[in-house]
Amino acid sequence: MGKDYSGSPKIHQLEFKKKRATWILGVVGLCTLFYLLGAWQNTLSPPSEVSRQSKDNVGCNSVSPVVSSSSVSLDFEAHHAVGGNETSKKSVMFEPCDMKYSEYTPCQDPVRSRKFDRTKLIYRERHCPDKKEALKCLIPAPPGYKNPFRWPKSRDYAWFANVPHRELTIEKAVQNWIQVEDDKFRFPGGGTMFTRGADAYIDDIDKLIPLTDGSIRTAIDTGCGVASWGAYLLKRNILTMSFAPRDTHEAQVQFALERGVPAMIGIMSSERIPYPARAFDMAHCSRCLIPWKDYDGVYLIEVDRVLRPGGYWILSGPPVNWKKYHRGWERTREDLKQEQDSIEDVAKRLCWKKVVEKGDLAIWQKPMNHMECVKNRNVYKVPHICKNDNPDDAWYRKMETCITPLPEVSDIDAVAGGALEKWPKRVTAVPPRISSGSIPGITAKKFNEDSKLWNDRVANYKRLIAQLGQGRYRNIMDMNAGLGGFAAALVNDPVWVMNVVPSDAKHNTLGVIYERGLIGTYQDWCEAFSTYPRTYDLIHAAGLVSMYQDRCDISNILLEMDRILRPEGTVIFRDTVDVLVKVEHLIGGMRWRSQMMDHESGPFNQEKILIAVKQYWTGKAEDGSS
Repeated sequence: MGKDYSGSPKIHQLEFKKKRATWILGVVGLCTLFYLLGAWQNTLSPPSEVSRQSKDNVGCNSVSPVVSSSSVSLDFEAHHAVGGNETSKKSVMFEPCDMKYSEYTPCQDPVRSRKFDRTKLIYRERHCPDKKEALKCLIPAPPGYKNPFRWPKSRDYAWFANVPHRELTIEKAVQNWIQVEDDKFRFPGGGTMFTRGADAYIDDIDKLIPLTDGSIRTAIDTGCGVASWGAYLLKRNILTMSFAPRDTHEAQVQFALERGVPAMIGIMSSERIPYPARAFDMAHCSRCLIPWKDYDGVYLIEVDRVLRPGGYWILSGPPVNWKKYHRGWERTREDLKQEQDSIEDVAKRLCWKKVVEKGDLAIWQKPMNHMECVKNRNVYKVPHICKNDNPDDAWYRKMETCITPLPEVSDIDAVAGGALEKWPKRVTAVPPRISSGSIPGITAKKFNEDSKLWNDRVANYKRLIAQLGQGRYRNIMDMNAGLGGFAAALVNDPVWVMNVVPSDAKHNTLGVIYERGLIGTYQDWCEAFSTYPRTYDLIHAAGLVSMYQDRCDISNILLEMDRILRPEGTVIFRDTVDVLVKVEHLIGGMRWRSQMMDHESGPFNQEKILIAVKQYWTGKAEDGSS
């Protein structure tokens, strides 16, 4: 065998192999480094402002949200087919509606409502248009529209141009509901039964029941006016769901939402109000004109359904303190006494205890459980205890004249369904509906994991949208709220969240949301929401489009989002890539700007985030839009 030497081909081959391996490893290392840098930059690069259209009609005192992202939006159109009923990649352009639709409320349309029964005010309930009637256009803002004042100034002021109605300033002038000052409305905080102001009225209530120790967190105001009661409870950490019908008092609910106060269009008529059983710690009626004694007490029975064990019902106005006010109310003493006696009788039959009647206020309390109430059925034959009832079923469900049963207990002092922590511990504590196993498949561990997940996601949203939590957004809606984790993660910010649980969701979690001290409602998103146009600053839609894409026309859902979103408002979509491509295609024709973002975990996750901003434009009374 020949002896190797320095010039041997074998040595050269070994050296070449070593160099090639080193070169390959170097290339792989560099590629990996640049890939990781690119992924990191795509998620956390310096902010760049989402461009906004020029404003032709009026200056606006707000700015568009700042979105942190790479300079190039993610583009999936070249790799994913656009499905659904789109026929090309070119966006369908949605034209502006006529200005007569500027305050259009599809399911509470005053014109359509005339077709329905006026008994029990059924005509003021939800009556949604069919597919042929549905508008396929963009609801215009009124000329001169401006972004609302920031909270807390918005509690006391709103722009006249945004809600151009003077009716309440005339009709309720002596009651200090609302006043006009130059180009603004001012809300002095007055009400029909609290002419000294809502603050003083609430102080009177606080002397009778504990409002500030954290035991009362959620409230409902039936027939809310401009929601001053709910507005002034906020500083006491009480969150109020206010509702009123769309009626001759123009835009009561619209005024409330313009002030940055939670509210919905709604009425107590023939159907259950869209909230779960045991939702509210306190219910309130201040001259709300609801006939509590009529129809076998069905409206008080419905209040009983939504009140938590130990919850309070507060009544002021007729017939309370009738001896003092009967002449001013233009009613006889006998009539008013009979009405009060009838209300007292219904309350006793519901097993409520009258806590106090002092001055203009009367307060009752629901029992902590139904152990005694079941025994009392031997005395009070009606109303009976409901049987085979789903107490949380409240979407187009008729009211019933039977008492919604509370969960069974073994101790007379026990709280039916489980006691709640006081606020603010309540928002993070495991809700009783979960700890008791009432929600299939959702355990305390999964609840805590969900809370952490949404804390992380909201932190990411705040990186992407710099002004989230900084006062730019006040009224927020979560269209598919789940366990309320999104809202809980924002609880320390100057916002409130309308948590919406789809009526056909896999799990009915709205009761859990209320047990956390948050508020919300049921909704079928194939229909319009019970609110006025331009009432929300930010909308969150996680998995919503996937849920509904096989049930109804997605363009109708997006048009509804456009209706309720304020000019320059923001929508956060969270869904799979293919679904978001369809959404991006449609909103391209709605005067929205959008940008796709990676999932928090990085670019390999099929779930993405699409952030969209509605551009500023207004209608013109003469010829359409600007």
